Order: sequence, then structure tokens, then C-alpha cells
Amino acid sequence: MSLKGKTLFITGSSRGIGLAIGLRAARDGANIVIAAKTAEPHPKLEGTIYTAADDIRNAGGQALPLVVDIRYEDQVKDAFDKAVSEFGGIDILVNNASAINLTSTEAVDMKRYDLMHGVNTRGSFLCSKYAVPHLKKAANPHVLMISPPLNMEARWFAPHVAYTMAKFGMSMCVLGMAEEFRSEGIAFNALWPRTTIATAAIQNLLGGDQMMKLSRKPEIMADAAYAIFNKPSRDLTGQFLIDDEVLRADGVTDFKQYQVDESLNENQLAPDFFV
Repeated sequence: MSLKGKTLFITGSSRGIGLAIGLRAARDGANIVIAAKTAEPHPKLEGTIYTAADDIRNAGGQALPLVVDIRYEDQVKDAFDKAVSEFGGIDILVNNASAINLTSTEAVDMKRYDLMHGVNTRGSFLCSKYAVPHLKKAANPHVLMISPPLNMEARWFAPHVAYTMAKFGMSMCVLGMAEEFRSEGIAFNALWPRTTIATAAIQNLLGGDQMMKLSRKPEIMADAAYAIFNKPSRDLTGQFLIDDEVLRADGVTDFKQYQVDESLNENQLAPDFFV
């Protein structure tokens, strides 16, 4: 298994899960396109596209940091053009960029609604659209959405309809595009964590330090994504995958290594939404 020489275009990869996926691939000598908005340091969010690029290079990969807001078609098109010019093609697209707002129907601000749908559903669709022509030329092309299984139960909608719709929109792209591009051999899959993942969203929006302790590290998602990318794209497509299930199928038995607090039992960890 190796991603040496492969080019990954990863949205929202200046920190968190996106960066972790990039770092895992970089250890093989992969090329990482860091497509994210953060060019200047943010008071509450660690890292920029440039610090991420340094991390990627230190891990053994090549990096191309690009300021991209995936809500805008011209920025996405330009980013893919620059990536192909730099690295010669695209092998893997990771639609990781996401916006979250866990408010009720009456409480949600429509600007937030538009942001979530613009980034999550529309942005992922847009990046997939511009990736496909390049993926058709790749040897083992994969598209991975960081989005949940299409679990159409009311309990996942009722507390935050707007957010659920936006995340499920990403998963619906998987459902449709996997079949649309099956004959081309392009894999479209979704990956979602069983537990909360220790990211800025958990720290700043969903419970702070206490919730971070109940979470797993982003590396579990990175290792699961790495396993997916090394599978033949024609054999694994249209699947809604859970991080620890992917790793368990590959023989991983030690999941304590992924916990922020290794003293906890697995059943004490905080479950994520939708699973």
C-alpha cells in the first residue's frame, strides 16, 4: 500500500481531519493540494494553508497551498487548473470542507443556512464536477466525502434540520455519482466517524475541553481514508463507511491509540451524529 507520487486535492485541509488525511498520504511521498480559506492566523482556529504546507513537506510530501472558497466556481476551477499544472493531474479528491450550525428551524439564521448548503452540498458537488475530468485519467481514482450514512430517521433531522440536510446532500452526491461514474472506474465513497473527533468544531462549538477528552484523534479518520484510497476504485464505490469499521476490516485491533484520553473505555467515548 502506497500513495507515493499520487496527487490529493483536499478541501478544508489547513487543520483537523483534512490536514490529518494529507499528512498520512504525505508520509508516502504524495502531493497534497491544500485548498482552504485560512491564509492568515485566526484567533480561535489553529493553522493556515501555509503552516499546513510546512507540515506536509516535513512529513515527506509535496504541498501546494491555495486560498479557495469552494462556494465560488471561479476559485474552484482556478485551483484545479493550478493543481494540474503543478503536479500533472489529480488522483484523489477529498471533500472535507464543511460548515456546521446546530440550531432549530426557528433559530437558524438564513445566512448560516446558505453557508452550510453552499459549502457542504454545493461546494462538494462543485469540486467533484471539476475533479472528474482529471480523475478519468488517473490509475486508481477516488473521491471521498467526509459525510454521514444516509440514515433517514427523524431523530437526526429534528434538532437541526438545516445542518442535516446540508450534510446529507454530500452523501447524496456519493449515492448518485458512484453510479454515474461507475463505468469510468471513479470511486465515490463517504467516510464518517463513529465518535466525535477532536477538532476545532468540537473545541469551540460542541463542548470544549470535556468533549475533546471524550473524542478520538483525527488520525483515525486519516488512517481509514488511507485504507480506502489503497483499495481498487472499481471494487469499492458507493459505500457509506465508518472509520473504525474500515480499520477493523484491515486488521486493526488497537483503537486506544486514537483516543485523546486513553484511560477511557470505548463505550465512554462520545458518539457522533448519524450513527
